[in-house]
Amino acid sequence: MNKEIAMLEPQELWLRFSEICDIPRPSGHLDKITEYIMNYGKSLGLDTSIDEAGNVLIRKPATPGMEGYKTVVLQGHLDMVPQKNQSVTHNFENDPIDVYIDGDWVTARDTTLGADNGIGVASILAILGSNTLKHGPLEALFTYDEETGMYGAIGLKSDLLKADILLNTDSEQEGELYVSCAGGLDINASFQYKDIPYVLCEDEIAVKLHIKGLKGGHSGVDIHLGRANANKLLFRFLKYAVQEYEARLAWVSGGTLRNAIPREATAVVIIPTEWKNDFYEEVAVFESVFKHEYETIEDSIMFMAEDTDTPKTLIPEPIQDDLINAVVACRNGVSRMIPDVPGIVETSSNLAIVESSEELIEIKILVRSSSETMKSELASSLESTFLLAGAKVEESGGYPGWEPNMKSPILNIAKKVHKDVLGTEPEIMIIHAGLECGIIGSKYPNLDMISFGPTIKYPHSPDEKVDIASVDRYWKFLTNLLENIPRR
Repeated sequence: MNKEIAMLEPQELWLRFSEICDIPRPSGHLDKITEYIMNYGKSLGLDTSIDEAGNVLIRKPATPGMEGYKTVVLQGHLDMVPQKNQSVTHNFENDPIDVYIDGDWVTARDTTLGADNGIGVASILAILGSNTLKHGPLEALFTYDEETGMYGAIGLKSDLLKADILLNTDSEQEGELYVSCAGGLDINASFQYKDIPYVLCEDEIAVKLHIKGLKGGHSGVDIHLGRANANKLLFRFLKYAVQEYEARLAWVSGGTLRNAIPREATAVVIIPTEWKNDFYEEVAVFESVFKHEYETIEDSIMFMAEDTDTPKTLIPEPIQDDLINAVVACRNGVSRMIPDVPGIVETSSNLAIVESSEELIEIKILVRSSSETMKSELASSLESTFLLAGAKVEESGGYPGWEPNMKSPILNIAKKVHKDVLGTEPEIMIIHAGLECGIIGSKYPNLDMISFGPTIKYPHSPDEKVDIASVDRYWKFLTNLLENIPRR
């Protein structure tokens, strides 16, 4: 436990967050954090259970005098996005997060921090453990594997919760109340082939290409910022390299997570030795072009080439060409804005992962939209792109969006509490990201829901950080909101 972090205000929240940072909890590996949450609930003598999907539910009775108030479910997800800089050795399944204070922020050294959604989870734990806060009946729902597919929310049974109101703690900008989110769909394309054994000829050289230094970020929250996609940049050059230098592709690896804008991508190609100097010069030219195109968006794009070991196999030329053309043609980024809500993204896609392994190339794309019909249209377009290239294409992981209810009773109460406690009017927001509210709301259509949180910058990247002062304000707002929940 980081004692300096644990002493921040509010101490009960930061203490829990510091403990959470010591517990490995990357998506797909939640046994340790689940055990911690279960033991915490039981240690308080509270009704604690886990369902078949891995979600943990803890029920806490109302404080004296508030038994007749509506039941609130406080909700957050247990997993964190495991992203790190290549320069650091870190095993997310075993190592604690190296968290520290950097001025007005809490951040981590060279890895994601896990404030998304660790701060929300810590606040819920602090409320469960408090003997002084006032509130009606509470249900604390800690969902499983939100970041990789919202599997916990998808697996949630429709008869588990008894609450009337849901407060989701997974938003990332203080002063904003979210009332709607986008739905999502995974597009998975794959090329299967037979490797071509390769022996380097005297007049050929193996070159490793590497794009890095991009900001990356959340594929929903940050998609409107126009940040560079490492896969798109790399394949743009690969097409040129094949056309002008007769390059042959041995392997490629770009991106790591479906919901993170890819920050790095690497490939190994074979080219004629006589063209090596020209080839390296072209890499430098493309780096300059990329920097110029993104000079107001990206800070440190790096595109490098270096001699490397001879690959044992090559991707067959027809597969190579089909792959490159499909990735270059693949729609990526914002597809459409909401027509009647200026400045809000409606539909987008993220070319998240391109990965070759033994006789298989996999491409993973996440489509988001607050419109089910536009989500289907974009998915169909992407499917067509890769089908025309001869790939196998499948859809998976679809989940619904969350329709706004501007007449929501809890929204109106939250607006008043925010003004009374913090002195400002909150902004009412629609987010182009997948909050679990959409899925939970489809199972519990009568739940009255809002989402909010402290200010978290650069989630899903090693630059992730949370504003310390905003956490204190978030805590005051949340705890005062619980005091103002209406009676049944």
